[in-house]
Amino acid sequence: MSAPSFTTAALEQRLRQHLTPTQLEVIDESHQHAGHAGANGTGFGTHFRVRIASPLFDGKSRVTRHRLVYDSLQDLMDQGLHALAIEVL
Repeated sequence: MSAPSFTTAALEQRLRQHLTPTQLEVIDESHQHAGHAGANGTGFGTHFRVRIASPLFDGKSRVTRHRLVYDSLQDLMDQGLHALAIEVL
C-alpha cells in the first residue's frame, strides 16, 4: 500500500492558518527519498522541508517551535504525511 500524497499548497495553507508566519517556504523533497519508507512511488507528496518564521515563536525554545509546527500539521501526519524537516528562521 502506498503512502498518501500531499501538496505544498496544503501544508502552506495549514501553517499560515495556525502560525501566521512572516516567512514561509514549503519544499517537497519526496523525489530525494524514492525507495525509502513512506515514499509513495510518485516522487511527490510524502517528504517535506518547512522553512518558517512566526511571531508565535518569539521567546520559545527550539523544541517548542518545532512542536508548534508539528501540532499545526498533526492531522496530516495522522493521514500519512511521512516526513517533515523543519527549519525555524
